[in-house]
Amino acid sequence: MTATAPARTGDAEHGTLAKAADENFPVAPFFLPKAWRDDLMAVYGFARLVDDIGDGDLAPGGADARLLGVAPERAEDRLVMLDAFEADLGRVFDATPHHPLLRRLQPTVRRHSLAPEPFLGLVAANRQDQLVKRYETYDDLVAYCELSANPVGRLVLAVTGTSTPERVRLSDAICTALQIVEHLQDVAEDLGRDRIYLPAADMKRFHVQEADLARKTTGASVRALVAYEAQRARDLLNEGAPLVGSVHGRLKLLLAGFVAGGRAAIGAIAAAEYDVLPGPPKPGKGRLLREVGVTLRGEG
Repeated sequence: MTATAPARTGDAEHGTLAKAADENFPVAPFFLPKAWRDDLMAVYGFARLVDDIGDGDLAPGGADARLLGVAPERAEDRLVMLDAFEADLGRVFDATPHHPLLRRLQPTVRRHSLAPEPFLGLVAANRQDQLVKRYETYDDLVAYCELSANPVGRLVLAVTGTSTPERVRLSDAICTALQIVEHLQDVAEDLGRDRIYLPAADMKRFHVQEADLARKTTGASVRALVAYEAQRARDLLNEGAPLVGSVHGRLKLLLAGFVAGGRAAIGAIAAAEYDVLPGPPKPGKGRLLREVGVTLRGEG
């Protein structure tokens, strides 16, 4: 290893965590207790890194592969990288992990007695992304979200010590909605990765072909399809919104931010007249703050 490798490793870790600023919802806002912020950023670092492995978006230089013990000639094989990452995740629970983001996660896991299952679900979702590129039905997509999104909400509840069966159910609805919204924002980007998260049965219903998703402008059929899926996401957010009223204090504000982030993103998509192909419609801070107020008042 060269003398500059540690610096690249640190840069990669910082770059992964910095992506929190681009999310639709606040990951670890300033108003939370520092211990919660640290724990939530540790969970986010894990989730972001496993997604970057699955999407082939790791920082250049190969530092992550070296840390995970993957030979340079196999570093582009995402399944190999995910297998190595899962092995290092195992060390979080019984040894010392190699990757700095997993070492950062270990105190959080120990402090809250977190189980491996939510973390393994996120790894499984990214492994599925390498093998499954299309989803036939909405139920198939929801099953994918159970791996790719719902574990994050469950971890937030566990870290904050507020997990109950009913709150988990409500959190799952919110997280699935947020994942669907992200898919709607990223239709063009996902297609560039040869992935389509719009259910094939719905595409057929709205007379949308895959070629329609590759156009620079969004036709009427695609807009109608996006509007339909956006309403499904909105309904899920409304279903899960009572989670906000079930907690108190700063956690209530955090969860309101999650729900509001999804609602604001849907609002931005609607304001763009469901024209998502030129790029992801993003809400401004004003819209987000308005949605936070509506969610806190229970008006949504």
